[in-house]
Amino acid sequence: MTRTVARLLAESLEEHDVDQVYCVPGESYVGLTSALIERNSIRVVVCRHEGGAGYMAVADGRLRARAGVAIVSRGPGLSNAMVSLHSAYHDATPVVMLIGQVERKDFGRLALQEQNYSRLLSDVTKLVVEVNEPAQASEAIARAFHVAESGTPGPVAVVLPEDIFDEETEAGLDPARPRVAAGPRAEDLDRLAAMLAAAARPLVLVGGALLADAVRDAAVFADLNRLSEEWVLPISPTHRRPQLFDAEHPNYGGYMGIRVPPAQISEMKRADLMLALGERMTDTVSQSYTFPTAPQPQLPLVHVWPDPDEVGRVWRPDLGMPCSPYEVVKALLRRGAPADAGKRRGWVDGLRAIHRTLLVKQWEPTSDGVNFAAVVCEVDRHLAPDATVTTDAGNFASFVHRYIGFRQRQVFLASVVGAMGSGMPMAVAAALRRPGKQVVAFVGDGGALMMGNEIATACQYGAKPIMIISDNGMYGTIGMHSYVRYPERPFMDGTRLTNPDFAQWGRAFGAEGITIRSEAEVADGIARAFAVKTRPVVVHCLTSAIQMSAWRRYARSGALV
Repeated sequence: MTRTVARLLAESLEEHDVDQVYCVPGESYVGLTSALIERNSIRVVVCRHEGGAGYMAVADGRLRARAGVAIVSRGPGLSNAMVSLHSAYHDATPVVMLIGQVERKDFGRLALQEQNYSRLLSDVTKLVVEVNEPAQASEAIARAFHVAESGTPGPVAVVLPEDIFDEETEAGLDPARPRVAAGPRAEDLDRLAAMLAAAARPLVLVGGALLADAVRDAAVFADLNRLSEEWVLPISPTHRRPQLFDAEHPNYGGYMGIRVPPAQISEMKRADLMLALGERMTDTVSQSYTFPTAPQPQLPLVHVWPDPDEVGRVWRPDLGMPCSPYEVVKALLRRGAPADAGKRRGWVDGLRAIHRTLLVKQWEPTSDGVNFAAVVCEVDRHLAPDATVTTDAGNFASFVHRYIGFRQRQVFLASVVGAMGSGMPMAVAAALRRPGKQVVAFVGDGGALMMGNEIATACQYGAKPIMIISDNGMYGTIGMHSYVRYPERPFMDGTRLTNPDFAQWGRAFGAEGITIRSEAEVADGIARAFAVKTRPVVVHCLTSAIQMSAWRRYARSGALV
């Protein structure tokens, strides 16, 4: 069968269960978008910035545990989108990014916006595939999805010259390749079971690979809960994966996020075994490589991650298991818990007790604006059991992790690596992917003016997220770091921001705009936001700069306490 490359690419995306792609239109790939629109089987979401389109694809990758797809134009378009590739690469999120390129006859001439993408993207993608032969178009798509979704998931770029789309080819459709998942070796399971049985104070960290399994299989949460209960194990979700274990569960072991509070981390460090179950392990999770210490952990470490290249890359584990974490959970359940598993009850209860004290909804008032804790706690009262929450990067997000006790049916999305600008695009993607469900984006005043303009995309496509903006008039996280590192130097002028009236800004796009100026206005303002059902909502919160995070504040003298 003879068909154009554009049609073959469209059919290849359909074969890989793609139903939605994100883009900023560009002439270098107009042949592809015109084919997609003509076929009308894949929704083409037109965004306002390539970074926003990329972040939406990242969110889609998380929401489906399948590669999200963005299409960007050459040169400036791809350069704008690179922040999302960086996030996907560090966050182990599958993404396929299709990139327009100059015509093949102009290769090497430094034609308009031409770049060598294999060189440019070598450190932020798993693979760059250049499609210069029409016969290889479908094969390239199949390879891209396979690589993006296998082992340690991540982004793959497919480069498509502008003149290739209208060429005809007799090449057939390359079917989607079966997903591969490695199972644990019997001898490794024997050793793991023995280590868990012997441990008096084990700590189980659960992370992104297990979350991807949970997206694919609804039984994962129930089986994880059962494992924790039968084996009497404390379960700690890792950085920006809080929905992996219900915060109200009796075996919740504490949130292993960035800078764990001293009371919690001090108790965690009494552990005599750490099981990293589907957690890649990073400096953030390990508290800057101190727990476990790198490269030699100070306690026995079992690392379960579906990629042998990652297990042992930084830490030397006592037991490395390059396999599916869910397969390990199921295998342990089949074995049955040791008879004396109850010996750990006191250890688990102690961890949970500390966690419960940290969740208490209390805060101190602030004189220079609303303590953002009041806003977050009020939002938590309105969140549905299946709500989606996104956060941008910044200290304001610490209030979300301190005061919201996430449930396993809820969805949390953020840039795990901490890239600013992700909060609003991810919220738009979630609202499009989960219509009719609550979607709340927490964004700082810095991130709001990076990618917050994607609220226009929300309005265009009928998505209705609630955007909560913490406006303290500064880049708060950087202000804190500046003071901690150089307390003798002034820092405010280097982080201060001049902001618009964000409620009015939101109304200009067609959203509802609400302003919260004092703590007395919080309950009514948040209730009004959740009552709106017909459009997006922007809630402009004039927040305290003194209360720098959920755990730290500046004293009036300027000292951080």
